[in-house]
Amino acid sequence: MKPDTRTAMYELIHEVRSGFPFDATEASLCSDDCNGCSKKLLEFIAMELDDWEVRLNKGINPTFGDLDKLARTCKKVHCVLQRNELLESPSPQPSPKGRGS
Repeated sequence: MKPDTRTAMYELIHEVRSGFPFDATEASLCSDDCNGCSKKLLEFIAMELDDWEVRLNKGINPTFGDLDKLARTCKKVHCVLQRNELLESPSPQPSPKGRGS
């Protein structure tokens, strides 16, 4: 059975909090080659997550649109963090061998 939107939002918040480098030092966030400000993006996402936790604690139920919006935002920030080498990129999958090989 799929979780309700409230449970799904809690799970999304937990996944982002455990996967993003919120505790990274400013020196490690800012490098010479910057492809988006990681520090500002992490601050923004932290505020969004805090806001949703407050809403959830007040009994407000998120919609599927709310979940989708937060997930898309987190995905975009995740891509920037990967480009800035703050998160590991997914390992490339080996290509399958051709049929006669």
